[in-house]
Amino acid sequence: MKLTLDTEAQTLTVTGDGRSETLPLYSKAAFEALSRQWVRVGWNQKYQYTFSWMGRPVIQLPEDMLRMQEVIYRLQPDIIIETGVAHGGSLVFYASLCKAMDRGRVVGVDIEIRPHNRQAIQSHALAGLITLIEGSSTAPTVVQQVRGLIKPGETALLILDSNHSYAHVAAELEAYAGMVTPGSYIVATDGIMLDLADVPRGHPEWTTDNPTCAARDFAAAHPEFVIEPPAWPFCESELKLNVTHWPGAWLKRIG
Repeated sequence: MKLTLDTEAQTLTVTGDGRSETLPLYSKAAFEALSRQWVRVGWNQKYQYTFSWMGRPVIQLPEDMLRMQEVIYRLQPDIIIETGVAHGGSLVFYASLCKAMDRGRVVGVDIEIRPHNRQAIQSHALAGLITLIEGSSTAPTVVQQVRGLIKPGETALLILDSNHSYAHVAAELEAYAGMVTPGSYIVATDGIMLDLADVPRGHPEWTTDNPTCAARDFAAAHPEFVIEPPAWPFCESELKLNVTHWPGAWLKRIG
């Protein structure tokens, strides 16, 4: 794809797939085309590695965090389970929302929780709302340990942010789907990989080896789940699509 930006003429020309289209620069379509390329360049520049939440690095696109906040506030989950811990910033973010709502707690699972990250998380002011489990997220013993933390009748939200290969995400979906309550979600994050295969830090195999493809195939085989991005609770814009690292991520349980 080729983008030609003309600020004087106020146009954006998009060329690719054997066709060319000139868009008004200040239009919805131009915003979407520019946003896609902004996400691609930003990912390659590690833009998402420049943020923290309450003292802990949080490797997320800020818009994804804000959209997640909207869902958590509406859903009011009793337990938020995240596979993938890293520095713990996301866990602290979710815990801060639980604290503000006076409802919920957070479980973080990772195959390796580095000692300095564990110490920082466990000494954080919100540590009382966070449980850490070290081990492969797909190991039967770990899955059973997580399941044991969910009390009968509780609403559970699941966020998959560990190994982003198709095979691993597919295995996580099969292992944890039964824990997610109707009306809640599994969020298979970082499917943006499918659109990053040709950027300098990308890999060609990402066009099919990514969380979005795993989520799509899981939904096709499990009719109790649908891929359904949550509606924005507030919108005074003609825009409809998230600027996101998580395309096709939101698996809603409907049955």
